[in-house]
Amino acid sequence: MPEVMDWLSRLLDMTAVRGRLDLRCLYGAPWRIDQARALTGEIPYHVVLAGTAVLDDPKGGPPLRLHAGDILLLAEGEAHVLHDGGGAPPEPAHEREAANVTFSENGGTGERLDALCGHFMVTAAHERMLRGYLPRRLVVRGSGNAGERTNADTAAQVTGLVALLRMESETERLGGRAMLNALSTALFALTLRLASESLESPSGLLALAGYPRLAPALEAMFRDPAHPWTLPSLASLCNMSRATFARLFQEKLGHSASDLLTDVRMTLAANELKKPSVSTMAVAETVGYQSEAAFQRAFKLHMGVTPAQWRRQAQASIAVHA
Repeated sequence: MPEVMDWLSRLLDMTAVRGRLDLRCLYGAPWRIDQARALTGEIPYHVVLAGTAVLDDPKGGPPLRLHAGDILLLAEGEAHVLHDGGGAPPEPAHEREAANVTFSENGGTGERLDALCGHFMVTAAHERMLRGYLPRRLVVRGSGNAGERTNADTAAQVTGLVALLRMESETERLGGRAMLNALSTALFALTLRLASESLESPSGLLALAGYPRLAPALEAMFRDPAHPWTLPSLASLCNMSRATFARLFQEKLGHSASDLLTDVRMTLAANELKKPSVSTMAVAETVGYQSEAAFQRAFKLHMGVTPAQWRRQAQASIAVHA
C-alpha cells in the first residue's frame, strides 16, 4: 500500500532536494553582494538574520527590501545583487574559514547585516519540476506582522529552524557542517509550507495549495498520478464545471492541469528508470501509460532523451559517484 503523503511531502520525496549553507555574511554598510547565475541544479537562498538588505530586480522592476527574519529563494537561479541601499561604493569583503562554515566579512562601520547564504541542489530530472512551478523570486516573512499569514505555528517553526542554523554556524561542534546542511534541507520544506499558508500565496503550486477550491485536484494528481485523470474528473473533485476549473487552474498555476500531471508522471518515471531491475513497460504502467510506445514518446518529448538513454546516463552517474 502506498504511503499516505500530502502533495508537498510527495513533491519533496520525488525531487530529493538537498540544502547547503555556503556563507555567513557579516557586513557593515556600505556592502554589496554580486552573485552570479547559479549552476545547473542549484537554487540560491538567503536568510536575513539581522539588519536589512535590498534586492535589485534584474528585469527592471522595483527593488525589494528584506528585513530580519526574511527568507529569499530564487527558483530560476538568476544572477542577482543584494546591497545596503545607501548607494556608496562597498567596502571590500574577505572570507574567513571556520570549522563548519565560511564567514564573509568587511570593514564597513554602518548598519550591520547578518545573513546566511546557501543553495538547494536538485538533479536534472527534477529541475524542471521545481523551477517551472515555483515563483521566480519567493520571499517569506519569518517574522513581522502576524496578520500577514494564516498559520503562526509554521512561522514559529521557521523562526526556530533559522535560530538553529544561526547557533550551529556560530559554534565548532562535532558534526556541525552536516547539521547545517540538514537544517538547510529542512528550510526548503518549511519555506514552501509557510508560503503556501500565506494570505497572499505566490504563483505556481503554492498558489494552488493556498486556494482551497483547487486543492483536491492538486492532492489527487500527486497522490495517484497513474490514475487516468481527465479534466472533467478533476473538475468534479473540486465541485466545479470543466470550464471554471480549467480557467482557475491556468490562472493560479500558469500551466494546465494536464501539464502538471505530465510533469509529475515524468518526474516519477525518471526516478523509476534508475532502478536497473524495473522494465520500461513497468515504469510506463507505474506512471499511468498502458502503451510502452506512448510512454517513450512522452518521455523523450519531456526529457529530451529516450527512457533507455536516460537509464544509461543515470547508471553512469551512479557509477561515477560510487
